[in-house]
Amino acid sequence: MGEDQRVQELRALKIIAEALNQANDQKTMLNGVLEELLRVTGLQAGWIYLIDENGSYTLAADHHLPEALVGNNKKPMCKGGCWCLDQYKDGRLKRASNIIECKRLEDAIKFKWGNTDDITHHATVPLRAGEEKFGLLNVASPNKTYFSDTELALLESVAFQIGTTLKRIRLAENEQHLLVIAERNRLARDLHDSVNQLLFSLMLTARGTKELTEDPQIKEMLSYMQELSQEALSEMRALIWQLRPQGLENGLVSALMNYGKVLGVEIDCEVKGVVDLPSHIEECLWRIGQEAFNNCKKHAGTREAMLRIEIENKSVVFEIEDFGAGFSVDPSEFIPSLGLSSMKERTEAFGGIFTIDSRLGQGTKIRIEMPVKKEEKQ
Repeated sequence: MGEDQRVQELRALKIIAEALNQANDQKTMLNGVLEELLRVTGLQAGWIYLIDENGSYTLAADHHLPEALVGNNKKPMCKGGCWCLDQYKDGRLKRASNIIECKRLEDAIKFKWGNTDDITHHATVPLRAGEEKFGLLNVASPNKTYFSDTELALLESVAFQIGTTLKRIRLAENEQHLLVIAERNRLARDLHDSVNQLLFSLMLTARGTKELTEDPQIKEMLSYMQELSQEALSEMRALIWQLRPQGLENGLVSALMNYGKVLGVEIDCEVKGVVDLPSHIEECLWRIGQEAFNNCKKHAGTREAMLRIEIENKSVVFEIEDFGAGFSVDPSEFIPSLGLSSMKERTEAFGGIFTIDSRLGQGTKIRIEMPVKKEEKQ
């Protein structure tokens, strides 16, 4: 290997290392480092798969893919299996592999999906940090059917840096999540110790003051103050539950049933399967359930609701139904409230499907179907 080539490779590693050292966002990092890697190596196309413990993969980054692989919103890259994924899953792919014939490109030629840019093979490198595996880095160029040991060593160095950065970003995200929970708990404690106690004192004061007067108008006003204080106290307790779900350590079902008691909503519950969910999915459904029961109390004109949870085939189905006022707006065309929009956004943030079925005078049912992956358990 010539001195100039060695200097060029060291410079490439330096540039990539500097970019990775500053990265805080996974998607931006993967796309940026892939583009830079292709630029400094002179290769044309590249793509990165992130792979979970179950073997499910996602196309996390790509650059200059041939036309045949980008059609139908990159479906050829996101569906089906291939040889590099098979070798990764069964543990055979531990280091950079010289050349793997690309099954996806073979299918593209077979089924005439479009131009393949004369790319038939690719190098593939596992992304890892120590013993922890994250996915695959693949690179290719037209008519290239061989990668030298030097090229593979460079790709391995970059792949190791990517794996280390992925681990760092995920640890930072988890730390941030824990900080948010800690702040939420602190705020809940402060509300309980200050505002909650003030409202309780106000309610008792109004009740006691009524005994000191015989004036009916003053008694009526004090009764109204007492009712407002009681309602505000109930709302505050519900808010504290939202900030700090004290019953969630006993499971989602227990938390929602207890929250219904706080609101004065009677909940009929039906559970199928073992409700053992990842913490972030459990919290997502907890927030959605809170909003749904709040809507039941405030808008549906009923204090009864049905909760159904079913765990099956790596997915959870979560339904809340009331038989109250309902609404006539077509929910498939328009989400009629901020609360319902929030439920939809929370669901879709975790790859779920949110639907509403409501008719005026016949109640409302929300349904969430969300994928659950084993490795998401915390």
